Amino acid sequence: MAPQGEGSDASGEAMAIQAEQQPISNILLIIAMQTEAMPLVNKFQLKEEPEPGFPKGVPWVRYHGVYNDLNINLVWPGKDPSLGVDSVGTIPASLMTYNSIQALQPDLIINAGTAGGFKAKEACIGDLYLVSDVAFHDRRIPIPVFDLYGVGLRQAHPTPRLLKELNLKVGKLSTGDSLDMSAQDEASIIANDAVVKDMEGAAIAYVADLLKVPAIFVKAVTDVVDGDKPTAEEFLENLAAVTAALEQAVTQVVDFISGKCLSEL
Repeated sequence: MAPQGEGSDASGEAMAIQAEQQPISNILLIIAMQTEAMPLVNKFQLKEEPEPGFPKGVPWVRYHGVYNDLNINLVWPGKDPSLGVDSVGTIPASLMTYNSIQALQPDLIINAGTAGGFKAKEACIGDLYLVSDVAFHDRRIPIPVFDLYGVGLRQAHPTPRLLKELNLKVGKLSTGDSLDMSAQDEASIIANDAVVKDMEGAAIAYVADLLKVPAIFVKAVTDVVDGDKPTAEEFLENLAAVTAALEQAVTQVVDFISGKCLSEL
């Protein structure tokens, strides 16, 4: 008999292989803002769950439904109880992701949302990206090994067939808790070789990796971070149109996933 630790590892590997070969049936969509979420709620005809299974007092919202034989749960962090604005950023995203995985046991996570893009990397308003890698740009810990922990580089679940079928752009995502970009953030983003930046992706990837749930990331560019317009102004100006494009892209992704295994993505 193998030692307990080795047996556990072997059992975990066997379960992972089995999961790769079974059709995906349970998808968790994680969205940061209500404006981004509602087009997908309407498209997939999801209904808000009056008892979402979240801890008492949190503002998080869950919608649920069945689309193309896929069980879909869409969650977003809701409105800040004090200020009434969308609960954006890494802390709400990571807490909600952890609780949603525990409660809903998804086969696959899709984090969809808007992002800033970089013209230096040929990103344009309305471009749609399937993310290859995610990292943080505002967790600077200049101590050996801690510096790598701070960056937190992780890979999205590989989707070569999905990329080929949908002809989406591919690029790296960098995450931080600020909409704007300081000089220090810019240096870190360049070091991350990022094409797009957001405020949630790497936090979701951290939790997904921790709990061994495969995750993919679909990002639509609302603003050119290294462009001429102020980021906040350009973001608000393009949000509605880009969100509509994001809905179409996510629908295409979900349609492609239907009936397939993780290994077939």
